[in-house]
Amino acid sequence: MRVVIAEDNPLLRDGIVLLLREHDIEVAAAVDNAETLLAAVAEHRPDAAVVDVRMPPDHTDEGLRAALTIRAEHPSVSVLVFSQWIETSYARRLLSEHSGHVGYLLKDRIVSTGEFVEALRRVAAGGTALDPEVVRHLLAAPSADAGLARLSAREREILGLLAEGRSNIAIAELLHLADRSVEKHVTAIFTKLDLPQDRSDHRRVLAVLRYLRA
Repeated sequence: MRVVIAEDNPLLRDGIVLLLREHDIEVAAAVDNAETLLAAVAEHRPDAAVVDVRMPPDHTDEGLRAALTIRAEHPSVSVLVFSQWIETSYARRLLSEHSGHVGYLLKDRIVSTGEFVEALRRVAAGGTALDPEVVRHLLAAPSADAGLARLSAREREILGLLAEGRSNIAIAELLHLADRSVEKHVTAIFTKLDLPQDRSDHRRVLAVLRYLRA
């Protein structure tokens, strides 16, 4: 896997580079601003980009705007936003306009380097990786979706965990439920959201997007 890193803190940027190389992940470029990030992605066509939210020149939302540009202009490049800030408006667009290949993690909530690397690999493979705090911010507004309104409290909780990119087995362990019970809840979610049968995991993505758009 080849990645491009955009982080304006030199110590953190160098640390991410060393971490990824230790896990046999090639770092094609490590930059400190959004403009150079876009140029690096266009030049190297990496598998994924790790992007901070606030970077020069204004330190507002340059990273998220660059992430949207990357996903629009280079659909094969996955994006993992890695920041201490939650910018809900651009984050909602990033997550709702692109089914998979995106993630949003908070720097101060990563508890292990392995967790970060695993999330990056999942996003690069086409999945999602969302910090629970990001999910809570995005889902704070009341839902106007009739299908979502039919979900029980437990089903909404499980759908929120699906939005974080967790598997059925992981959800079962977290909520202390039987695997079969989680499967039934997930099936009920699909039914209440009127999502058709699909041999792939596409229904999981559609369910999460409905939740984020609500």
